[in-house]
Formats: sequence, structure tokens, C-alpha cells
Amino acid sequence: MKPSYVVGETTPPLFNMTIGEALERAASNWPAGEALVCPAQGARLTWRDLDRRAGEIAAGFLARGLKPGERVGIWSLNRLEWVLTQFACAKAGLILVTVNPAYRLSELEYALTKVDMNAIVISPPFKTSDYGGMILTLAPELATSSPGQLRSGRLPFLRLVVQMGEELIPGALSFAALEQEGRAAGAEALRAVAAGLRPSDPVNIQFTSGTTGAPKGVTLSHHNILNNGYMIGGYLGLAPDQRFCVPVPLYHCFGMVVGNLACLTHGAAIVLPGEGFDPLVTLQTLADERCTVVNGVPTMFIAELEHPRFAEFDLSSMRSGIMGGSPCPIEVMRKVISQMHAPDMTIGYGMTETSPASFQTSPDDPLERRVSTIGRVHPHAEAKIIDTATGAIVPCGTPGELCVRGYAVMLGYWNDEAQTAKAIDAEGWMHTGDLAVLDEDGYCQIVGRIKDMVIRGGENLYPREIEEYLYTHPKIMDVQVFGVPDERYGEELCAWVILREGQEMNAEELRAFCRGQIAHHKIPRYVKFVAEMPTTVTGKIQKFRMREMMVEELSAIGLTG
Repeated sequence: MKPSYVVGETTPPLFNMTIGEALERAASNWPAGEALVCPAQGARLTWRDLDRRAGEIAAGFLARGLKPGERVGIWSLNRLEWVLTQFACAKAGLILVTVNPAYRLSELEYALTKVDMNAIVISPPFKTSDYGGMILTLAPELATSSPGQLRSGRLPFLRLVVQMGEELIPGALSFAALEQEGRAAGAEALRAVAAGLRPSDPVNIQFTSGTTGAPKGVTLSHHNILNNGYMIGGYLGLAPDQRFCVPVPLYHCFGMVVGNLACLTHGAAIVLPGEGFDPLVTLQTLADERCTVVNGVPTMFIAELEHPRFAEFDLSSMRSGIMGGSPCPIEVMRKVISQMHAPDMTIGYGMTETSPASFQTSPDDPLERRVSTIGRVHPHAEAKIIDTATGAIVPCGTPGELCVRGYAVMLGYWNDEAQTAKAIDAEGWMHTGDLAVLDEDGYCQIVGRIKDMVIRGGENLYPREIEEYLYTHPKIMDVQVFGVPDERYGEELCAWVILREGQEMNAEELRAFCRGQIAHHKIPRYVKFVAEMPTTVTGKIQKFRMREMMVEELSAIGLTG
């Protein structure tokens, strides 16, 4: 039996340039090509426009005294200014810190303090998020400060607050004024800075979700994320005539790399349907803008497919896309291919620490492999699957921990050598924490998280396998399986189920569907029917929260050990 070890292709060659240089390349290659479309803001920029405006904002940051290597936060949902800030920071050698728009005071303070953030760009209030109000709560001195002159006792490193929109909090500089100041300053200082930048320089810090302790700042270089976007775009067949709808949050790699940088490297248009995800707005944008490519996590695709108005929209322009972020149910993938007119839809796998993608399916793969695996390892990457106890590479067909090595592995966790050493071993392997199986042709299947694996009476059970079977029931729209403590077996299986509209089912009907089809010890003991699952802002299912809620519920009636 072959060992579970694979090496990616060596073509296409990697870029050896900064993101700022890549933007100049795009402006030179496709000057009049549409680069960024934001229908909600009535904005359309060509690559020439995007390069010019990003350069002016970069010059504005430098004119305000920011220096290469300093950290600039972006705290906003998906807007034109988000993309401009991303590229401006890259041009100026500033490290963009992407802040989760759902953060509240304690989380914001942690993020600001963890990286000693020197400036932050915030959006106008959105729904229940008053970004300016929260900044003023943490730094009340802002109200009596001149823009760029903040001196805060609680946040001593934060000097500049830039706010999008026309209604500003006291002490903030408007985004428009920052751009104007850069235009007035000219490009001389920016050119001098750009000449000293290197592809290996850090350009982005992204916080992990922090489901197991405090969030860690994943530090990524130009080389990491520019090339990962380029490789992903190749799988998606991106080109200057393609239009990529990006409904996922830009603060996450799935938006800013898989969307923005994939388009940058291939000349495709970035289309932002709105600030936050809305399935109806996404469908409308796909149709109105004649988009050819879309990305999303499974919960987003489910929401689009199940929307009562789905059939009204002409999606005939669609061709491809990428589904990822969490395990992609086989049945959902089949529907996306057939009902969303996306025959070349791919599945991608990765993590923020690997920029993010390391595996992806290809439109050339057999359909069964495209819907049931995460494909094969990306170019210029290596992967292996190891025994979690011994660290030895396991034979093909045997589950173990997936490890990845190559250009896409992060520089490390910001200012946290101990956590970095736990994640990346001495040989440069990133330990993903995911359980996977590799077949002899190099196709990989994710069977769960190490922490999600359920050990029932000594048997290793993989929730993903059980979920895939339950997804085939016509009444079930979504399902998640996880373990809860049990006195007799150590752990027992629990399933949370969302039914399709108008359907009814009870626990016994679900178990009867399983009997004789999957092994008896894989049949969930506990079944709960719910209207929604707890998720992160990016749509990732939070099984740990389900487990906590279920343990509390079962403990109250004396059923768990």
C-alpha cells in the first residue's frame, strides 16, 4: 500500500512580486477591464482606476506618518473601501489587520492590543454594529483629538481612525479626505517605499476563530496570499472576461484571497453583491451582473438553492465557483452543479494558516471525485497524512491527521512563538488538526476534525460519514452530527437536523432510515430538530456550541454522564 504522501505540480510558476506590483501589472495588462463592481454603492472601477485610487490612499497613509511594517486595521463588511484599503496597505508596506465585523468591545480591544494596531479604518454603522461608537468607548480621548493625533491611555499605539461615509465620529478622518491627502502628496514617497518592499514581507494578519482559547493572529506574506489566489484562480478558469461574485466576508481569506487576489492575478472582475450575505441579493447579483463564478460556504449555497424565489433568476451565465470553509455535503454539491448552472464548480480545502487553499478539485476530475473529495494537492505544495499518536505517515486509505508544507504556510502567529511552534513542526509541516484519508490517486477526503471524532465504546466514528448519509433523506435540508458524553460508552452520537420547508419528521423515522444502511453504532442516539445551527459570521458551523447546548439540555434531564 502506498504511503499517504503527495507532492503538487511545479507549474504554473509562482509569482515573485508584491501585491502592489501585481496591481500595477493588472493595470498595465487590462487597463480598461472592469476590476471591481459594487452595485449597492453604485461603483464600478477598472484596473487602472483601482490601481490609481489604491495608490492615492497608500500615499495618504504615508502622509499621515504611518511607516512600512505598521499595522492598519479594517473593520467593515464588504464595501468598495475595503478593497481599496487592502491594496493601499499592500502598496505602502503596511500590514492589513482584518477585524471581524461581528466583534464587540472586548474582542475589538483584544485585536487592537494583540498587534499594537496603529490605525484603523471603520465603516458607518451597520445593523446593530456601531463601529465608531465602540471605538469611542475604548478611546474616549478621540472625541477631543485632531484626526491622526489620538493619544489614548487604553490604546497607546492607536493614532489614526479613518471612517467611511459622510457622518464622522469626533476625531476621525474621513476616507475621502485620506484619499484626497494622498492625491495632494503625490507618489514620490510611495515609490520610495515600494522600492524597498519584498514578497516575503508580512502583508496581512487574520485572527483565527478562537473556538479553543484566545484568537491567534495568523501572519501572511505577499508571497503566501498572492500566489494562493493565483493558483485558485487557475483552477476556476479565471480570465479577463470572467466575473466573480464574492458574497463571503472580505475579512476572511475566502473573500480577500480566494475572491480579490484570484481576480487580481487573472484580470477577472470582483463583484460584491452587498455588505452582508443575503441569499436573495446574491441571486439577483448573479443574474444582473451576468456572473460566471461564485464562492461560498455550504450554508450559503443551501440558502440560495432553498430560497423560494430561486427559480426566478437567470443563472445561465454561471460556469464555475468554489465551495469550502467547512465540509461540503455531496448532495448540496450536486445541486449546485445542476441547478445553479455551474458544471465546473470546485471544492476547495484549506485554513487561514495556509493562505488558505492547499487542495482543490478540478473541472477535469470525474464527477464522483468532484462531489465526494477535496481533490488533489495544489501546485507547489506537499501533503501527508500521519498517525496522530506516532507521527508516522499512514498507508493510503487510512485516516490520520493531514499536514501541509510549502509556499502557502503562514509566517507564524503574530508575536506568539509558542503557538507557532505547536502548529508548524521543525520540518515546516503545518499540522491542520483535520482527519483525512488519501487514496492511491492522490484524492483526499476530510473525515472530520481530530477534536470532532467521536470515540464510542472504543470505536472511532467520523461524523462527516454519517452526515453524508443523512443528507440523502429527501426531508432533510441540513444536518450536523457530534458527540456528547455518555457514562456507558464514553460518548454517544447526537444529530441536529433542519427539515425542508413543510416537512415533518421524528427521531424514530430518522433512525429507521439508518437501520440496515449504516452500522448500528453509527445511528444517532439523540436527535434534535432545529430551525438553525449556530455559526460564525463566515457561515462555519460551530459544533462546539451545539455540544455545549446539548450537554446542558441532556444533563437537565439526567441523560448524560
